[in-house]
Amino acid sequence: MSLAAEAFMSQMAAAEPWPENATLYQPLKGELAYLRMCGLPVQVVCRVNAEYMSPSGKIPFIHVGNQVVSELGPIVQFTKAKGHSLSDGLDDVQRAEMKAYMELVNNMLLTAELYIQWCDDATAAEISRPRYSSPYSWPLNKILAYQKQWEVRRKMNAIGWGGKTLEQVYEDVSQCCQALSQRLGTQPYFFNKQPTELDALVFGHLFTILTTRLTSTELAERIKSYSNLLTESDVFVSVSTLLAHSAFPSLIPLIVTLRS
Repeated sequence: MSLAAEAFMSQMAAAEPWPENATLYQPLKGELAYLRMCGLPVQVVCRVNAEYMSPSGKIPFIHVGNQVVSELGPIVQFTKAKGHSLSDGLDDVQRAEMKAYMELVNNMLLTAELYIQWCDDATAAEISRPRYSSPYSWPLNKILAYQKQWEVRRKMNAIGWGGKTLEQVYEDVSQCCQALSQRLGTQPYFFNKQPTELDALVFGHLFTILTTRLTSTELAERIKSYSNLLTESDVFVSVSTLLAHSAFPSLIPLIVTLRS
């Protein structure tokens, strides 16, 4: 997002208070966790065409008044303009470090999730294409599923991941989790005594990996080997329980297992 666009968004956002009927479409857990941490009311709506409703073509996105904002970064800027922020207590050095870790998470965990879902042939054929195409009828279902797979594989080639093996991807995930695990240590949060955007982002990706069905459990097992990210983190324990009870009750048994 350009500086001019950010300034315009901030000006527009600050003009109106946060409404009670704000809507989050097709939520990924990180964005929902962030809004919950900010104490902002939001209705969760799942739509099969949410990807095509989004102004950027990416999900999730929020609809607040006459504003539509997609993805965590712009959503954070939007809520900050309305006076809601999780990182106001950080100094400049901490804020820069937080952004560096967020970039690491997006470059590694998000990319790994996409790679495994769409570049691993078995997972794409058995899970990803059927799941993505299920809301549509033939032949649109086939066209959209293969189009999505083509788009992801083209992105992977562009960023140098196209030639990676699954084992290399798993190792990238392990290195990312090791860095996060060392930063968290025995603290409840990554910075100070309050959660930040990084806590929400990490929670979202770990929760997604642990609850998404794949042809192999290797990715989830790599995550579980860094136990402090799941058991020491107040964000993972408290927010996952909150989301399970309020929006995803079928996940409660998983939360109980992780906490035991």
